[in-house]
Amino acid sequence: MAGATADEREILVDLAVRQSPPLLHRPQEMASLPIPQELLPDIFLRLPDPADLARASAACVSFRRHITDRSFLRQYRKLHAPPLLGFVEIKGEFHRASPPYPSASAASAVALAADFSFSFLPAPACQWFILDIRDSRVLLYRTCLPGTAFLLKEMLVCDPLHRQYLRLPPIPDELSTSVEKWHTFLVHQSDLEAAEETAFRVIWMACLGDKLAAFVFSSTTGQWQAGPSHSGWIESSGALSRSQYANGCFYWVTDCREKLLVLDTRRMEFSTIDAPPETKLDDVNVAIVEAGEGRLGMFVLPCGSDLSYIIRRNNVGSSGQWQLEKTISLGYDTYWYCFVGSMRGHLFLEHMGDFFLLDVKTFKLETVSASDHTFLWPRAYSNFPPSLLSSPTVASELLSMEILTA
Repeated sequence: MAGATADEREILVDLAVRQSPPLLHRPQEMASLPIPQELLPDIFLRLPDPADLARASAACVSFRRHITDRSFLRQYRKLHAPPLLGFVEIKGEFHRASPPYPSASAASAVALAADFSFSFLPAPACQWFILDIRDSRVLLYRTCLPGTAFLLKEMLVCDPLHRQYLRLPPIPDELSTSVEKWHTFLVHQSDLEAAEETAFRVIWMACLGDKLAAFVFSSTTGQWQAGPSHSGWIESSGALSRSQYANGCFYWVTDCREKLLVLDTRRMEFSTIDAPPETKLDDVNVAIVEAGEGRLGMFVLPCGSDLSYIIRRNNVGSSGQWQLEKTISLGYDTYWYCFVGSMRGHLFLEHMGDFFLLDVKTFKLETVSASDHTFLWPRAYSNFPPSLLSSPTVASELLSMEILTA
């Protein structure tokens, strides 16, 4: 089998994954042919559901050896979007995905296993508020005691599933005492490809006079370091509003809505690009998404109007061309829709307590969960990361996946 052509390998992989009925009715000697070991990673990469991957790892020692390889899991995460498990509001109430959404069973298990009351955090737990959630890691803050030098916030990153946390060191006093406007967020794990699975980064942006400065905390070094800065543009707090992420960059819509501020997390550089004309309207909801092939997409929802989807055709320079791709009707009560966030090629929307997912390829609107009350600043919760503090062991990670998806 080692000399098989690429086409033959493709056929073998398809047959092994699909287990089609014709294969099951072939002569016994054909059906019992062993699958070449070198093909197993290719087969496992095609499994669309992490639950299937966890079950396959329990089949035999050989399967488990391939699946628990860290390089394999990194490949798997690149090819498959992490499962959306639900949404978490600012004080930690978890609104899990419900049937018939595909990850509903895993979401139910997460609701039972994870601690979204954050009782494992330094007391009193009720004082902690969520700043950001990425890859199921949660960035929280609380106000420090009056009279301390660091008057901004005390911050930590935690994993509600493993009930572990890492307290961040305070921002240096010479920076914190001169800051009035600030914004803090986690960096996506996909932007740290060379790092260990347990590694993460936090970016703290602050207005220092007329300059916007970024400071980066690395879990690898355990320290804050000065990052990029941007000046000559900051006129208001627009740059410190809720960030949006796509293709390795964070985006902010300015108050004047003529520019988008961009932070490239791989090169750690600020830049600006022209915003589409549609964003210059009053009372407009704007959401950034990945449009595929490295392109930038944007959903625009003017108050009481249909949902528009536009794509930036030219990603070079600041004056890329925006074009209308699709107009989508959300019904008569569009006033009550709002954007919750995005993940890869999907947009999350909330409508009076109900959460929806919109696929940018098919424009299919799918119900994730329903509720009889609205949520305060909900954020998407997805993925099953390794724990924060211990050395990453894929075996324990898969064990968690098996428990969560049973």
